[in-house]
Amino acid sequence: MKLRINRRPGQKPIGFILITTLPTFFLAIFFIVVPTIRAFTMSLTNSTMLNLNTAGFVGLDNYIYMLKDKNFLQALRNTLALMLVVPLLTIFISLVLASILTQSHLKEKGLYRVLFFLPSVISLTVVGIVWSFVFHPTMGILNTLMEHIGLGTYTRSWLGDASTALWCLAVVLIWQAAGYYMIMHIAAIDGLSPDLYDAASIDGANGVDKLFRLTLPLIKNIVGITYVLSLSGTLGLSYILSRVMTGGGPNGASTVLLQYIYTMGFKNGSYGYAMALTVFTTILSVLLSVASQLLVSRSKGGQ
Repeated sequence: MKLRINRRPGQKPIGFILITTLPTFFLAIFFIVVPTIRAFTMSLTNSTMLNLNTAGFVGLDNYIYMLKDKNFLQALRNTLALMLVVPLLTIFISLVLASILTQSHLKEKGLYRVLFFLPSVISLTVVGIVWSFVFHPTMGILNTLMEHIGLGTYTRSWLGDASTALWCLAVVLIWQAAGYYMIMHIAAIDGLSPDLYDAASIDGANGVDKLFRLTLPLIKNIVGITYVLSLSGTLGLSYILSRVMTGGGPNGASTVLLQYIYTMGFKNGSYGYAMALTVFTTILSVLLSVASQLLVSRSKGGQ
């Protein structure tokens, strides 16, 4: 006699659930949980390239040393500056572009969407190399253009000047990512009823009014998500650009946290301290993402 198991309609068997979830569970443990625990335990030691197998326990000494490490503090300031400026300007520009390409009567909307989106699919290493030539002090397009329009006195070595190197990276990060988030915002705006914009036009609203008083409140949740994505993206992508375009110079003016971790771990061989920096950067990234989500949720609740 066969044993028949009664299940509710639509209820999936336990075996199916285990088969589909266990691989992901084990992969998460192997690639996320275990490395995180390993990094934290190493951050509590004086592990270096020379004493990797005989490292001693130092407790929180590596974390305390961060507070006195001027190079780390400079890298932290640079990273926070980029994470403050780049996401805000990136999301703002992408919103403006999305609004123009959805509400205007341009015949070449499809072409402009492709052109604005194109930088986001190009390798960031290639982007960094190309922009390095743009900012080149003698052969660069920027200085050449400034000389032709009578602004030659303001030309400089953009990537070699401590006051401009970091902001050159910010410009490239914004240029590379704005088109990507523009597509997300276009998809959100296309989901809104055209009648809303027709009614706003009848009431005399211009493009700016429609963007800030109509579009932005209606797609606020999507904007919050794209902001968090841009925040985490800036943290990771700034490392690539910094290495390619400036090498962290001049004198650490464009060094970011991930680059400093690489220097401490792979160049100086200070594995314990590098792991402490990694743990700090991970916590910082999580806290900023959670804080952004809470702000979005609070704004949604107060709507």
